[in-house]
Amino acid sequence: MAGTWTPQATLDITRESCPMTFVRTRLALDRLAAGEVLLVLLRGEEPRRNVPRTAAEQGHAVLGMEEGPDGSARLLIRKGG
Repeated sequence: MAGTWTPQATLDITRESCPMTFVRTRLALDRLAAGEVLLVLLRGEEPRRNVPRTAAEQGHAVLGMEEGPDGSARLLIRKGG
């Protein structure tokens, strides 16, 4: 997954809980130009479910999510126009 896209920014929200996980993700996306890619590092079932869904609902493209062996995940989001 990560090899296909080169993220312009990385956000670590592994220690955050909802709803702050998407609030921080949205702020990071706001700083990017349309078409740029954000790598989000997250942990927990709720953020893995909610962050990609909410990003897609707001017009961003979820490029993929890679699960880590320790319960973490790496999520790539391309900012929509």
